[in-house]
Amino acid sequence: MHVLQKEMILPNGVILSNRIAKSAMSENLSNKRHEPTPVLINAYKAWAKSGAGLLITGNIMIDSEAIGEPRNVVVQDRKNMEALKEWAASVKGTNTQLWAQINHPGRQAMEQINSTLKAPSAVALKTGGRKNTTKKIPEVLSESEILDIIEAFAETSIILKEAGFSGVQIHGAHGYLVSQFLSPYTNIRTDKWGGSLENRARFVVEVYRKIRERVGNDFPIGIKLNSTDFQKGGFSEEESMEVVKILSKEGMDLIEISGGTYEAPAMMGKRKASTIQREAYFIDYIEKVRKVTTTPLMLTGGFRTVSVMQDAVASNQLDIIGLARPFAVFPNIGNEILNETRTDFTSNIKKTGVKELDGMMNIIWYEAQIKRMGQGKAPNPNLSGWSVFFNYVWLILEQKLIKKPKASKVYK
Repeated sequence: MHVLQKEMILPNGVILSNRIAKSAMSENLSNKRHEPTPVLINAYKAWAKSGAGLLITGNIMIDSEAIGEPRNVVVQDRKNMEALKEWAASVKGTNTQLWAQINHPGRQAMEQINSTLKAPSAVALKTGGRKNTTKKIPEVLSESEILDIIEAFAETSIILKEAGFSGVQIHGAHGYLVSQFLSPYTNIRTDKWGGSLENRARFVVEVYRKIRERVGNDFPIGIKLNSTDFQKGGFSEEESMEVVKILSKEGMDLIEISGGTYEAPAMMGKRKASTIQREAYFIDYIEKVRKVTTTPLMLTGGFRTVSVMQDAVASNQLDIIGLARPFAVFPNIGNEILNETRTDFTSNIKKTGVKELDGMMNIIWYEAQIKRMGQGKAPNPNLSGWSVFFNYVWLILEQKLIKKPKASKVYK
C-alpha cells in the first residue's frame, strides 16, 4: 500500500482515512455579517472530492469584536446554525473529515475593522505584509476577559460540534492570541498568565481543557503550534518542545507544526539550505519533537513533491502531510498524490511587482483562487496580482463602512 494511503488512528480512537490533509488557509469568504456563504461552502464541496483524509478550515473567529480579516466567518452563537450545518455536510458521503480552525487574533486584529485590539500585553505589531497597517497599541486583557475568551473558545467548539464538524483545531501559531500568550516577546505579564513558560502556557492549556469539557472525549481537538517565532526574544524551539510535551500529556489528538508570525513570516519565507532538498520548512524541528511525544504530528509548509511526502511519512518523521496553498491551485490534489498522476505541485504567484504589496500576495492571491473554486471555476494560474489587490482593498473599505450589530456573546 502507498504509505500515504494508510489510515491514521488518533489518540481518542478517531480514524483519518489517509495521511494527506488540507491545512488551514484564510478563505476570506464570509458575507458582510461574517456568516458562511454558498461560495465558501462550495469550495469545501470541491475539496471534499480531493481525496484528502482531513480538511481544516481557515480562521473561524470566536468573537465578532476581534476579527483578523474583512470576511472571516465568526461563530459565537447559534444564529447561523443552518449555514454551519451545510458547511459541515460538505464532506458528506466521503472518507474526508472536516475540522474547524478556531481563532482569536489578539493584537493581529485589523484596526480598520475593529474598534479595539486586545492582547496579553501592550506590545504593538511592528511589520508584516497586509498586517502592516495594524500599528495600534493593544489594550491589555484583564483576567476576567481572559476567562471570557477561554469560555468563548469552548462555546464556539460545541456549536461547531452540534453543526456536524468532525473536530476543531486551536490556532496556536503565526502570532495570533494563543501564540501571543506563549511568547515572552508579546507576553510580558507579571501575573499567573505570564512570566515562566508554565504561566505563559496556562492560557492554551485552559483553552484545551475547557473545550474538552464541553465536547467530550470522542471529538478530536488539534492545535497548530509554532516550532519557533523566529523573533529575537520570542517563543523558542526549546519552549515549543516543552509545550508539545504539556499538550500531549493533556490528551491533544493532533499537533500541527508551523512557525513564524506576521512580523517574521517564516511560514511563507525562504528555507534553510539544509532543508531545501527535503522541502518542508520545519523538518529539522519535527525530527526533534518526534522524540518527545507519541501524539500524531502533522507538518505543513513547503511540501511539493510526492516522493518527499512519502519519505517523510515512511521514515516516521511525521504522521500527516499538511498542504495549504497547493490545494488552492490543484483542487484534486489528494487523489493526484495517492494515484501518483501528478508528482509535483509547485505553483507561482502572479505578483504586482511592487515589493510593498507583494508580501500580501502569499495569502490573498490564494484566497482569490479559493473564491474561484467556490464559484465553480477552475483555478487560474495567470490571475492578475493587481486585480487581486484592488479587490482586497475594496473588501476592507466595504467592511469598515458596515455598522456592526451588537455582539451576542452568549459565553458571558
